Amino acid sequence: MNRRRLLLVFPLTGWLLAGGLFPPASTHAAERIKLATLAPTGSSFHKSLLGLREAWRKRSNGAVDLVIYADGKLGGEADTVGLMRVNSIQAAMLTGVGLAEIEPAVQGLLSIPMGFRDLDEVDHVGAQLQPRLEERLAAKGFVVLFWSDAGWVHFFSTRPVARPDDLKKLKLFSWAGNMDQLQIYRSAGFQPVALETADILPGFQTGLIEAAPLPPVFALSTQVDTRAPYMLALNWGPLVGACVIRKATWDQLPAALRPGLLEAARQTGAEIKASGRKESEDAIRAMQNRGLKVTTVPPAVEAEWRAAAEAAYPQIRGKIVPADIFDEVLQIIRRYRASKAGPDGSPAAGARAGAAQP
Repeated sequence: MNRRRLLLVFPLTGWLLAGGLFPPASTHAAERIKLATLAPTGSSFHKSLLGLREAWRKRSNGAVDLVIYADGKLGGEADTVGLMRVNSIQAAMLTGVGLAEIEPAVQGLLSIPMGFRDLDEVDHVGAQLQPRLEERLAAKGFVVLFWSDAGWVHFFSTRPVARPDDLKKLKLFSWAGNMDQLQIYRSAGFQPVALETADILPGFQTGLIEAAPLPPVFALSTQVDTRAPYMLALNWGPLVGACVIRKATWDQLPAALRPGLLEAARQTGAEIKASGRKESEDAIRAMQNRGLKVTTVPPAVEAEWRAAAEAAYPQIRGKIVPADIFDEVLQIIRRYRASKAGPDGSPAAGARAGAAQP
């Protein structure tokens, strides 16, 4: 996923949190729902949310007005969650790390490195686990409107990286505020440097960091590839997220409207997932056109990365991902792979893809 994640991060002053800029909604303002996102204005994610705004207006006959604040203008994801808790905003589209500020179990969908071999496994685990996660989020006061993802996170670096030992020689970006992740990297022999997301590009420019795990769309939009022109085509983990709304706000909406609003939201989530995955692949090609060098991962080298990742599982389990969720995710994956195995027990053709294919 970390207290500030992705795109723009702006400090929030005490008076803003107290309601100076975005005052808490009054008892009559539940129909005007303010939604924050780190997605940039004009991006496909932002356009999909604008489409959701129009769909909600139509389905509610104008009774529900969704106001969208894009570009991370309200701060990082931890700030956004804080604003929802005091009802300064009522909804947000968050990555899994932001969701983990509410419910740590969400980390099971994205923080088990190399736990997933392909996006089919990501979808299958999501279908099995998300209902349970929704219950936990509801118990914390939030309703999930939709789940989505933006494909894989890959390593971008200033020098070529092929094997784990190559990455250990480089100063590796780690999310500021996540001390457990920092310690896990160090114990595995890496050289993590804790920074805010906004400091990734400056960090590459000054040499403070030399590698970072990033989604390609983010690397393209921030031009990280101009400073870190190498990408390892390894599916390290998916970038999973969801759009949530305060349960108190949702419950205030007329009961007759909610099913239609939820249906429109789920359609938006499917649209964002499809466009996000496609744009991840498109971003890699676009960066290759301006000089990005992609290192592919043969099976023998992939096995080295898998061994390195799995060596960290005992520390990830219970510290970053709650133990029960960690165990359940791996169990779901094992059952799914067994159901897809060929007669000789080998993976079926569609389940062999471990490395990204740009």
